[in-house]
Amino acid sequence: MIYFVCVLIISVIFIGDLRVKNAIEKSSAVLQPEDGECSVLGGRILIRKHHNRGFVCNRWQNRQRTVAVLSLLLSVLMTLVFLLSFGQRGNHVMRTGLAFLLGGAFSNTYDRLKRKYVVDYFSLNVKWKRLRRIVFNISDFCIMTGALLTVIGSIR
Repeated sequence: MIYFVCVLIISVIFIGDLRVKNAIEKSSAVLQPEDGECSVLGGRILIRKHHNRGFVCNRWQNRQRTVAVLSLLLSVLMTLVFLLSFGQRGNHVMRTGLAFLLGGAFSNTYDRLKRKYVVDYFSLNVKWKRLRRIVFNISDFCIMTGALLTVIGSIR
């Protein structure tokens, strides 16, 4: 049963984020970060389109092929860990974390391989300017959540 739930989590994250990214790419209402942004949820979230050609915050943007290969290798490695975890009893928290990680990783890796960049589309409207400038996508939060759950599950 947990296997089905994990595959469902991976699929929902991948397909859901891919649909949002496609809508953002097609939308003329979403502005580029340098042009401004739209705000939602009472101004707490800023919607903006950003093409991330590297890792976090465009690190290694001049090494797109290396970033894509590393992203693919890490996705394969995490998939192997995920599959091997089903040989153990219990530890549903770790498997759920790996499912979140994989859903986000698959979505961002797909972007890197297909589009040659990852589509990011929202920022947090906070007072700290450095954080406000970072543009995220749903997969980024799923990767962070998955990493946290995986660590918690592996400690237990």
